Amino acid sequence: MKKNIAIVGAGGWGTALAMVLSSKADIFLWCYEQETADEIQLNRTNKDFLPDVELPENIIPCNDINQLKETNIIINTVPTQYIRSVYSQIKFPVEDKIIVNGAKGIEQTTLLRVSEIFKEVLNINLNNYVVLTGPSHAEEVSKNIPTAVVTASANIELAKYIRDTISNKTFRAYSSDDVIGCELGGALKNVIAIAFGITEGLDFGDNTKALIITRGLAEIIRLGNVYGAKTDTICGLSGLGDLIVTCNSKHSRNKLVGSLLAKGMNIDKINNQNKMVAEGITTTNSAYTLAKQKGIDLPITEQVYNVIYEGLAVKQTVDNLLNREIKNEIW
Repeated sequence: MKKNIAIVGAGGWGTALAMVLSSKADIFLWCYEQETADEIQLNRTNKDFLPDVELPENIIPCNDINQLKETNIIINTVPTQYIRSVYSQIKFPVEDKIIVNGAKGIEQTTLLRVSEIFKEVLNINLNNYVVLTGPSHAEEVSKNIPTAVVTASANIELAKYIRDTISNKTFRAYSSDDVIGCELGGALKNVIAIAFGITEGLDFGDNTKALIITRGLAEIIRLGNVYGAKTDTICGLSGLGDLIVTCNSKHSRNKLVGSLLAKGMNIDKINNQNKMVAEGITTTNSAYTLAKQKGIDLPITEQVYNVIYEGLAVKQTVDNLLNREIKNEIW
């Protein structure tokens, strides 16, 4: 059966995924803004979100989400905080559709993971749900730079099916059954990337950056394990791999947020000047709240929270971290 695939969200990631899949199926690309749909239709470009890339003719833009009724697979790339409002507009049944999520985050108001949001909003069967995650900057994926990701589902056969569907010569997927680990790894690494950006903004060196990545990974594992995530998953592509790329890449929006905070810019100004969403800002609040509820020590996350939400001076966070009680290295 020919696949009809819909991608909801025409930002950089959604557009890049559309390009990956366009060789295998017709792609219906839902755009939040009619202007984006018009540009793709007329010019085969998406200059606001993925410039310098020509889009294939079988990527079909639309602005009405209910035009996706006949598609078999719906891939979400709408940022986590907007999933509820976007998918509440759907007026067609989704029981038999495969829902693949490519967003990374935790809903700020409810503290739900993305699979839980879809369950609540669309009443999906989680055996029809897959999370797609890993170190995959859209700018590189769209240029066929070798990339590896993970597809995870409670239904491992579905995870394998989506793995096989999206893989090509330069975009390789691995399958997993650890939805929680993949969702939390992908979400929490953005918080640590903000901390990493702060170290760059303060002109700290490689030693400090290694500290943030290593101890940040420990925090992701610590919180993830409490919610049922497997340590091996978080040490794989969906956790450590994504953490490395988000901390080190010139494309990283979350790292940029940290760097701008270190240089004295407040979070409102940072949000207003950037059209693309940095998920780590809201995830910081969610992770901090979850940790407090469970009594989990996440010192890096806590200091990022204090900078963004409490207005603490960035240099004070450094003192707070370095003057903590000295202890054994415990993961």
